[in-house]
Amino acid sequence: MVTFTGRAREMVLNFMDQTGEELSALRIRATGGSPVAPSFELTLVGPSERAETDVEFDIQGFVVVADPASAEKLDGATVDFVDRLNGSGFEIIPAQPSRLGDPAARAARGELADRVTLILDEQVNPSIAAHGGQINLVDVQGTEVYMEMTGGCQGCAMSRMTLRQGVERMIREHVPEVTAIHDVTDHTAGTNPYFSH
Repeated sequence: MVTFTGRAREMVLNFMDQTGEELSALRIRATGGSPVAPSFELTLVGPSERAETDVEFDIQGFVVVADPASAEKLDGATVDFVDRLNGSGFEIIPAQPSRLGDPAARAARGELADRVTLILDEQVNPSIAAHGGQINLVDVQGTEVYMEMTGGCQGCAMSRMTLRQGVERMIREHVPEVTAIHDVTDHTAGTNPYFSH
């Protein structure tokens, strides 16, 4: 099930009113991103653009349609409409993924996740704790790892450099099997600890 905030629902209904009767549903399609931070495309569609295999969600006043793979990624997500300095638009916040810090989840991920988590726990997080930050391993897909920054690292202007020059270097040195490291942090939700008004 996908949830719409009041603002997002109002905007969809406004767009539908502007198009008339022909566009009667909102299609949400997963277009890529990472396993823990997928990206989506939203379009208004008419009856002829709906497929028998589509999953449908009734959202007070309109219908959302999605192909089965996209619907799976939407499960538990919230759709919002946000205004930011660089523009406004719809934002889909996926359901929170389970953290590998949970012993049951960690056991299911295997040795690679354990080795990366050990580097984070013993070398990375103690050094960034002074800034109130922490980096967590969120997921492992093959030899690619997905990390999320929290606390003082979320929204920090130096976060990219911290990840690329510090964290990535340490992980590749100790766990050479890792082929890619992805930052799935929503940095727009954090604050920059080095910036003052």
